[in-house]
Amino acid sequence: ISGGSVTPKCALDCGAGIGRITKRLLLPIFETVDMVEQDKHFCDNARAFIGPESSRVTNVFCSGLQDFVPAEGNYDLIWSQWVLGHLKDEDLVRFFQRCRAGLTESGIMVVKENTVEAEEKTFDDSDSSYTRTRAELSDCMLKAGFKILASQKQKDFPKDLYPVYMFALQ
Repeated sequence: ISGGSVTPKCALDCGAGIGRITKRLLLPIFETVDMVEQDKHFCDNARAFIGPESSRVTNVFCSGLQDFVPAEGNYDLIWSQWVLGHLKDEDLVRFFQRCRAGLTESGIMVVKENTVEAEEKTFDDSDSSYTRTRAELSDCMLKAGFKILASQKQKDFPKDLYPVYMFALQ
């Protein structure tokens, strides 16, 4: 996804894990970054993984996304990658609504997720996650009041893996 710009002040990394996206993508661009991650081990070790730049990580919230409430009007960018499949549709819509409220006036949310090209979402018992169709994922975004500014399929991804799409939302 290209074009447009975002104020590089404050970003939120949702489902941040140990902080790879925070370290390699967000901190090189944004003044400060907040992280939200459900796994306490990752929360406790993220700053050490990030290293010297971790002083610019303002908050590490140890919370599931179904419960997390971002500060209103606080984030220029909210990033979510490969984590939303763990939310049921109704929790996902509510999460998107809270994220929308957490964005600054010109803020953007970026979502990067696996999709399935079947008729409807699939459920994986091994990790208790859903893989939604692109239409189902888009529908949850629209129900939350987001406008989809752009969507793009990840290029040069192995053919035997799920198609990955990125969405820019406002």
